[in-house]
Amino acid sequence: MDAEKFEQLVAKAVESLPTEIQDHLENIDIIVADEPTPEQKRSRRLGKNQMLLGLYEGIPLTKRTYGYTGVMPDKITIFQNPLEALCRSNEEIIEEVRAWCGTRLPTTLALVTTG
Repeated sequence: MDAEKFEQLVAKAVESLPTEIQDHLENIDIIVADEPTPEQKRSRRLGKNQMLLGLYEGIPLTKRTYGYTGVMPDKITIFQNPLEALCRSNEEIIEEVRAWCGTRLPTTLALVTTG
Protein backbone atom coordinates (compact mmCIF):
# COMPACT_ATOMS: atom_id res chain seq x y z
CA MET A 1 0.00 0.00 0.00
CA ASP A 2 1.16 3.53 -0.50
CA ALA A 3 2.79 5.47 2.34
CA GLU A 4 -0.10 7.92 2.74
CA LYS A 5 -2.66 5.14 3.28
CA PHE A 6 -0.36 3.38 5.76
CA GLU A 7 0.19 6.64 7.69
CA GLN A 8 -3.59 7.07 7.87
CA LEU A 9 -3.88 3.59 9.42
CA VAL A 10 -1.18 4.47 11.97
CA ALA A 11 -2.97 7.73 12.82
CA LYS A 12 -6.28 5.87 13.19
CA ALA A 13 -4.62 3.35 15.52
CA VAL A 14 -3.07 6.06 17.72
CA GLU A 15 -6.27 8.12 17.82
CA SER A 16 -8.23 5.07 18.95
CA LEU A 17 -6.00 4.47 21.98
CA PRO A 18 -7.57 5.16 25.37
CA THR A 19 -7.04 8.70 26.69
CA GLU A 20 -4.82 7.46 29.52
CA ILE A 21 -2.45 5.94 26.95
CA GLN A 22 -2.57 8.97 24.66
CA ASP A 23 -1.62 11.18 27.63
CA HIS A 24 1.66 9.25 27.89
CA LEU A 25 2.46 9.98 24.27
CA GLU A 26 3.23 13.63 25.00
CA ASN A 27 6.65 14.70 23.76
CA ILE A 28 6.80 11.58 21.58
CA ASP A 29 6.86 11.76 17.79
CA ILE A 30 5.36 8.80 15.95
CA ILE A 31 6.79 8.36 12.49
CA VAL A 32 6.59 5.78 9.72
CA ALA A 33 9.55 4.36 7.82
CA ASP A 34 9.65 1.67 5.17
CA GLU A 35 12.29 -0.43 6.93
CA PRO A 36 14.68 -0.14 9.86
CA THR A 37 18.04 1.32 8.94
CA PRO A 38 21.07 -0.99 8.92
CA GLU A 39 22.22 0.72 12.15
CA GLN A 40 18.85 0.11 13.84
CA LYS A 41 19.00 -3.55 12.83
CA ARG A 42 22.61 -3.91 13.92
CA SER A 43 22.10 -2.19 17.26
CA ARG A 44 19.16 -4.50 18.05
CA ARG A 45 21.13 -7.59 16.98
CA LEU A 46 18.39 -8.85 14.71
CA GLY A 47 18.68 -12.46 13.67
CA LYS A 48 18.33 -13.53 10.06
CA ASN A 49 14.67 -14.46 10.47
CA GLN A 50 13.60 -11.53 12.64
CA MET A 51 11.72 -8.38 11.66
CA LEU A 52 11.63 -5.13 13.56
CA LEU A 53 8.04 -3.85 13.57
CA GLY A 54 8.51 -0.77 15.69
CA LEU A 55 11.18 1.01 17.66
CA TYR A 56 11.04 3.33 20.67
CA GLU A 57 14.01 5.66 20.97
CA GLY A 58 14.18 7.94 23.96
CA ILE A 59 13.88 8.01 27.71
CA PRO A 60 11.08 5.78 29.05
CA LEU A 61 8.56 7.42 31.36
CA THR A 62 9.78 5.23 34.20
CA LYS A 63 13.32 6.63 33.83
CA ARG A 64 12.44 10.32 33.60
CA THR A 65 13.31 12.53 36.56
CA TYR A 66 12.38 16.04 37.63
CA GLY A 67 15.15 17.33 35.35
CA TYR A 68 13.44 16.01 32.21
CA THR A 69 12.66 19.34 30.55
CA GLY A 70 13.57 21.08 27.35
CA VAL A 71 14.55 17.87 25.59
CA MET A 72 13.86 16.75 22.05
CA PRO A 73 10.84 14.46 21.68
CA ASP A 74 11.28 10.73 22.03
CA LYS A 75 10.49 8.83 18.86
CA ILE A 76 8.42 5.80 17.96
CA THR A 77 9.12 4.52 14.47
CA ILE A 78 6.60 2.15 12.91
CA PHE A 79 8.08 0.10 10.06
CA GLN A 80 5.65 -0.28 7.18
CA ASN A 81 7.12 -3.15 5.15
CA PRO A 82 7.55 -5.60 8.05
CA LEU A 83 4.04 -4.83 9.32
CA GLU A 84 2.54 -5.34 5.89
CA ALA A 85 4.41 -8.64 5.57
CA LEU A 86 3.04 -9.80 8.93
CA CYS A 87 -0.54 -8.52 8.78
CA ARG A 88 -3.22 -9.76 6.41
CA SER A 89 -5.59 -6.79 6.65
CA ASN A 90 -5.79 -3.12 7.50
CA GLU A 91 -7.52 -4.06 10.74
CA GLU A 92 -4.56 -6.25 11.75
CA ILE A 93 -2.18 -3.38 11.02
CA ILE A 94 -4.27 -1.05 13.20
CA GLU A 95 -4.36 -3.60 16.03
CA GLU A 96 -0.61 -4.21 15.87
CA VAL A 97 0.15 -0.47 15.93
CA ARG A 98 -2.30 -0.01 18.83
CA ALA A 99 -0.61 -2.82 20.73
CA TRP A 100 2.82 -1.45 20.00
CA CYS A 101 2.04 2.15 20.96
CA GLY A 102 -0.30 1.30 23.79
CA THR A 103 1.08 -1.69 25.61
CA ARG A 104 4.71 -2.00 24.65
CA LEU A 105 5.82 1.42 25.82
CA PRO A 106 8.48 1.91 27.03
CA THR A 107 9.96 -1.21 25.48
CA THR A 108 12.68 -0.63 22.98
CA LEU A 109 11.68 -2.94 20.17
CA ALA A 110 9.17 -5.37 18.81
CA LEU A 111 10.59 -8.44 17.11
CA VAL A 112 8.86 -11.10 15.10
CA THR A 113 10.65 -14.29 14.14
CA THR A 114 9.65 -15.56 10.71
CA GLY A 115 10.10 -18.79 8.79
